[in-house]
Amino acid sequence: MFNYMKQWYNRKFSDPDAITLFLLLLTSFALIILFSDILAPLLVALVLAYLLEWPVQRLTATGLPRLSAVLVVYTSFIAIIVALMLFLVPVVWQQSVALIGELPQMFSQFKVLLNRLPELFPEYITQANINDFIETTTNRALLFGETLLSQSLSRIIGIMALLIYLIVVPLLVFFMLKDKQHLLEHVNKILPQNRRLIAQVSDEMNVQIMNYIRGKAVEVVVVGVFTYICFALFDLRYAALLAVLVGFSVLIPYIGAAVVTLPVFLVALFQFGWTGMFAWVMIVYLIIQALDGNLLVPLLFSEAVSLNPVYIIAAVLVFGGLWGFWGVFFAIPLASLVKAVITALSSKSEPTSGEHQT
Repeated sequence: MFNYMKQWYNRKFSDPDAITLFLLLLTSFALIILFSDILAPLLVALVLAYLLEWPVQRLTATGLPRLSAVLVVYTSFIAIIVALMLFLVPVVWQQSVALIGELPQMFSQFKVLLNRLPELFPEYITQANINDFIETTTNRALLFGETLLSQSLSRIIGIMALLIYLIVVPLLVFFMLKDKQHLLEHVNKILPQNRRLIAQVSDEMNVQIMNYIRGKAVEVVVVGVFTYICFALFDLRYAALLAVLVGFSVLIPYIGAAVVTLPVFLVALFQFGWTGMFAWVMIVYLIIQALDGNLLVPLLFSEAVSLNPVYIIAAVLVFGGLWGFWGVFFAIPLASLVKAVITALSSKSEPTSGEHQT
């Protein structure tokens, strides 16, 4: 067994290509961990460049020069962002402020609804259980409020960083699209000669990341718009805010849908109470989630690497713990990267039966 493991190690990691790939991955992860704050604008620009590369390629395929295609796509993208800033963001902001101001009243109504549960289900719930739950919830809410207040000053720095993003990121995106070929040539000059495995993994990951970012962007828009239409038909309060939350929840596989269900449940409960309308809102919301997971996702990510849900959740927890939001956002591509590396190493010829013998 020891000799077999030794032979396997020598086959996989004595190859200069494998060593080069390992060192490149190690260096990349170290740079992201150590300089994540500095590299954040670059990563944001890279994501947006991947997103816009697809329409640029479609326009260039029609015979349009790349610079003209970049200008058309980039101008359209900026126009969409400006429109969102002018129309959607103010509505979401107003609804967020209104919801925060209404939280004390909602909490009081929530306590009234909870106190009715022992009357409705005396065999399962006692008043003591309700009192303990209310006390625990109140303490946690107060602690959250204190934490939020203590961090309010540090948010000023975050606002300044946001202003920098609004200036730097669009410039980076434009030049990444415009000078894509020159940038790739410079990267190839930096890489070592032994890069067969690097090329194999990068070719696969380039397709995976482009499909993933494009698919996620479409999924956010489709789920958000469809959710808003359904909530508006029910005349649900804070429909725009909840639709935005539901739309962006798809960025976090499985966990996002579970987390965003709570505000939808609470807002619908406080508006309609334990009525048939509340039940219909929740049924429609669950149908939206089911259609997203079972219809929309397979259509959008048909070219993506198939990953077991256990691996996806583990990737969300691991990479999210390392890199926060961006680790969560890229959990699936990073898990696909790990799989691609393992596949590339395993593609090397396996030993014959004689090699297993000592």
